Amino acid sequence: MPSAYLLVSHGSRDPRPEIAMQQLAALLSDKLPSHNQKKFVGTACLEVSPQPLHEQIKQFAHDATGCDRLKIVPLFLSPGVHVMQDIPEEVALAQQALGEDIIIDLQPYLGSHPQLTNLFAQQIATRNTAAWILLAHGSRRPGSQQPVETLATKLAGAIAYWSVPPSLESQVKELVLLGKREIAILPYFLFPGGITDAIAKSVEALKLQFPGVTFYLAEPLGTSTELAKLVWDLIDT
Repeated sequence: MPSAYLLVSHGSRDPRPEIAMQQLAALLSDKLPSHNQKKFVGTACLEVSPQPLHEQIKQFAHDATGCDRLKIVPLFLSPGVHVMQDIPEEVALAQQALGEDIIIDLQPYLGSHPQLTNLFAQQIATRNTAAWILLAHGSRRPGSQQPVETLATKLAGAIAYWSVPPSLESQVKELVLLGKREIAILPYFLFPGGITDAIAKSVEALKLQFPGVTFYLAEPLGTSTELAKLVWDLIDT
């Protein structure tokens, strides 16, 4: 029997992340075997939804008629509290409610894919003369920032966080003191949204604060066939 696939994101009141999620689901649907007449690929969000996640999972499972397995992929880049606690708890509630009708497999979160580094490295290659800052959201959960810091090391860049220290401004100041006059900022975010808009405003303020420095703000990853391939790798097991 075929499997169904559910992509779980944080959720946002900004419509752009949901549009990107739908586009990514469509790309994944295209990757399913052509003999599979029913291609069940859906999206759900942990927050900013009328229904809690476990109810969304239950509804999707009921809609996926003929499927005996549901694979859930958390589209999160870091192993914060949502990945390590909230989503597993919601999946357990859904499995309890569904019983043996369908088996739910919680797949690894997107940020754990070893090839994710390559997608960010492609963006860095466009500005190879600049000093780079990898800007992530940040989390106070112990150990959650280690994968991000490892990625920054692999990319030979500095690390900054939007919600916890060190801040973007403090890292820019440090690079300026080191004599850097071209600084590129790589947002460690999947899709454009409210935070990436705020980051753009912050960079504009930095341009005024440091008029002798050239700043380049990269785009978040966005939906692409390369991103869809990484997601497919996580569920094609």
